[in-house]
Amino acid sequence: MKLALAALFGAFTLLSCATATREQSLVSRAADAMGGAEALAAVKTISVSGTAKWWEPEQSDVPGGEPRFSAEAKFDGIGDTATRASRFDWQKNFAYPSPRTFTYSEIVTPQAGYVIGVDSNGRNAESQKANPPAHSMSGYRLATTQRELRRGSSSGLIMAMLANPEAVQPAPDIVVQGRSLPAVSYQGLIVAFDPQSGLPERVRSLDYDNIWGDVTFDYVYSNWRDVDGMKIPMSRKYELNGRMVQETELTSVRFNQPIDQARLQIPAGVLASAAKPATGNVPYQWVIRRQYIGVYMDSDNVSYDTKGSSGLRLQELAPGVFHVTGGTHNSLLVEMSDHLIVVDAPITDAQSTWVVNETKKRFPDKPIRWVVLTHHHMDHAGGVRGLLGDGATLVVGPGSYEHFNRVLRAPATRNPDLKQIDLTRTPIMEVRESHLMSDERGRQVIAYAMDNPHAKGMMFAWVPDAKLGFVTDLWNPGQPLAAKANAGQLALVNAVKKAGIQPERFAGGHGSVAPYASLTQVAGQ
Repeated sequence: MKLALAALFGAFTLLSCATATREQSLVSRAADAMGGAEALAAVKTISVSGTAKWWEPEQSDVPGGEPRFSAEAKFDGIGDTATRASRFDWQKNFAYPSPRTFTYSEIVTPQAGYVIGVDSNGRNAESQKANPPAHSMSGYRLATTQRELRRGSSSGLIMAMLANPEAVQPAPDIVVQGRSLPAVSYQGLIVAFDPQSGLPERVRSLDYDNIWGDVTFDYVYSNWRDVDGMKIPMSRKYELNGRMVQETELTSVRFNQPIDQARLQIPAGVLASAAKPATGNVPYQWVIRRQYIGVYMDSDNVSYDTKGSSGLRLQELAPGVFHVTGGTHNSLLVEMSDHLIVVDAPITDAQSTWVVNETKKRFPDKPIRWVVLTHHHMDHAGGVRGLLGDGATLVVGPGSYEHFNRVLRAPATRNPDLKQIDLTRTPIMEVRESHLMSDERGRQVIAYAMDNPHAKGMMFAWVPDAKLGFVTDLWNPGQPLAAKANAGQLALVNAVKKAGIQPERFAGGHGSVAPYASLTQVAGQ
């Protein structure tokens, strides 16, 4: 009797193990719909060509407005499934922030990443020293690129889930335009399937955006076509909170073509010191979206180049007036009799936290009472939450109130740099023409709204007793001036004239400090 029961229990156990979970069934059905697991497993190399376009929502012309078209590109890529190495050769034509073309290559392996050529205006020290230009990827960029390559390969993603069924976990359905898509979770990604065809339809990550806080970032597959007996999505797009920010069209896909393995190799000298993939709180959206506009600083600190800078610092420009420098983006700190004023909140709450900590050490009894933003773009407003913890009033330019009112109410539970705080009661002051901030000793800081070609709602700041102005993006003081002023620089000169002030110097949200006369000279004023 005992033997019979044991046999029955053993049979039941085997039957239970053989029964696939809902998640495994979804993955198996997808593999079948794409051509079968055997065909997918037979892929040894892949060669692709295509085109891509990008739009950046937080470089919009109007606060909260339509994403700004930033670039288009052609690319060719190769990959080896055995070594998990890939190479993409890019020709990117940028429209924003200025027209230019970057032609470069990216090699990515499980251990390291390598960039050949110039891929950004924000070149790090390693790239600037190399001749010809090249540099290893930071750990942040490598981890980000590996994640995006993983979700960009529909066949590779399905095969990985088939090979690691224990890592395929339940996930809530994703609802898109009234359609409910069954989904699974796999290594930080949520894969949703078309309930009719069984094909994977979108791959979602739950990211953090420095403006909008908690966001969904979806890679959407469409336009499936037969290629060598397998179905491949020839059209792809990225959606950030449901808004398209990138679209890609594959013009050619080939499997198991001979590839030159030398083109997938990273030089041994580079490999020895190259960063490993970052883990933990990777700033995915910063890494991805700064590449959208060709200005990414490839560094494992988003505020400064870890290979070329010692970090952030306060530079005193006048008594009680400090320029926050040492990184790629600057701000201005002004000491008042019983409080502080900060102009601009660059990049992340990590940089803002550094500023707050420095102010508490230097001015322990003076809270930040005013936070002035020159404009709404993500690289100069992305740390705004971190400066508002003492109950400061946020000062923004014309037409910016509604945008920042929504921003401060957006959930930010995934913020890696700041615990979630309730900012819904933060006072927001929208400046129409100018706003005066003063103290009992007579020190003043004035924010002036101005017309300009860069962004609606732009302002510059003025500290009268220091005869110092602060400007962002329109002029980068300290950097070489052309023989003739550009449109942004002329806008600043006109705004200064309209304000009726006489600055001696300007500090910049980029650059350093320079005599104002150097600008008026090239502006013909």
